Amino acid sequence: MKIVIRAVGKMRDRRLDSVCEEYCARIRRHVPVEIGEVEEDAALLRGLPAGTEIVALEPGGDAWTTTEFTKYLEKRMVQGTRAIAFLIGGADGLGVGTVGQAKRRLSLSPLTLPHRLARVLLCEQIYRAISIIRGEPYNR
Repeated sequence: MKIVIRAVGKMRDRRLDSVCEEYCARIRRHVPVEIGEVEEDAALLRGLPAGTEIVALEPGGDAWTTTEFTKYLEKRMVQGTRAIAFLIGGADGLGVGTVGQAKRRLSLSPLTLPHRLARVLLCEQIYRAISIIRGEPYNR
């Protein structure tokens, strides 16, 4: 299974980008992960592998616990899901058309998060879930 993270806008803060890349490097030891930045919402879906399951990150989505998120990823791995794409909107969130293409809607917090911080939080949770699935201690 491949994990794709796509976000509208560039990660301008080098410190946040570094943290995100650190988590992705850890994830890549076990699962392919790709981070992409696009300029507009309409480009989020372009070029995704066929059969990709789309998860839209938005405030009105389901608020999963880490355990629920881990079970979701593990189930997709066992079922042989080809790819999962997590989509993060820009300052105005995701467009209605993009959300309509999503199989799931996920909220990372009831708080409003800047999209750059949401990207770091998502990467951390993916790494945490993979560590749990593999029975490894969480590397701090």
